[in-house]
Amino acid sequence: MTAQIIDGRKIAAELKTEVAGEVAAAQAAGSRIGLATILVGDDYGSQAYGRRIERIANELAIPHRGVILPADTRQDDLVALVHRLNRDDSISGILVLRPLPPHIHEASVFREIDPVKDVEALHPENAGLLALGVPRYVPSTAASVYHVLDSWLDETGQDRSTFYHRSQIVVVGRSNNVGKPAVSLAYDRQAAVTSVDEWVNLDNRLGYHTRRADVLVVAAGHPGLIRSEHISEGAVVLDVGINPVQGAEDGITLVGDVAFDDLLSRARAITPVPGGIGPVTDVWLMRNVVLAATRSQATTAAQAGEAR
Repeated sequence: MTAQIIDGRKIAAELKTEVAGEVAAAQAAGSRIGLATILVGDDYGSQAYGRRIERIANELAIPHRGVILPADTRQDDLVALVHRLNRDDSISGILVLRPLPPHIHEASVFREIDPVKDVEALHPENAGLLALGVPRYVPSTAASVYHVLDSWLDETGQDRSTFYHRSQIVVVGRSNNVGKPAVSLAYDRQAAVTSVDEWVNLDNRLGYHTRRADVLVVAAGHPGLIRSEHISEGAVVLDVGINPVQGAEDGITLVGDVAFDDLLSRARAITPVPGGIGPVTDVWLMRNVVLAATRSQATTAAQAGEAR
């Protein structure tokens, strides 16, 4: 068996066409669309993601404001910036890039983002709605995992409902922005789901869980964590990891959480890094920014009506 390589760039291009139409419709209806990103420090992965966001925003004609703060920024100053962006009517979506420096408490910062502008659903209100199955926004990376999987199912002529109902999905990684939402979205599709993290590998039990997977979603942040012995033959592997690795000659490169070449002879289908989940994530984030603009406009109109 040689795994089918799922082309995330192709899927992203198709999604981008859809989102471009959503941008045009929202702007024609009077919605003010704008994304603000905040980077604190110089994390390589966050910098790379910020550049990708700026590029896709420009391509979709979505105004983007990138704010870069030094690593020693005080938490109070970061929160004050978030509050200013909350009040800025030209900004419909706010994204604080992770990871934040250790002295900043992430959850406390996310709690200060206006829930309507919280396009990655990290505010407790939005995280709660997602867990209840009625999301205001679906976090872009987790949403993209299932968008890519759905696209592959459609391409290969498989019925989505039948596939999910008979599948065991195993999610490796429990982050608030990827792992946990990926579990919730599996619930929504009525699939069986197991959640583990890299700590099960301390006593060599990672494979015990991952070999049960019909679909393996890997979002642990550990390069090369998953090898061929960790999967069953015929599994579908979706690699979310984006890890900067220093090469011997080529400088820093980005690699996934999966030993890609090692899995090619066992997996049924697999996403590469780069070129898999990442490009779709970038476009889905823009979709959430547009959705936030339309919701903000609806809220403003409702408040105006109540005032009359």
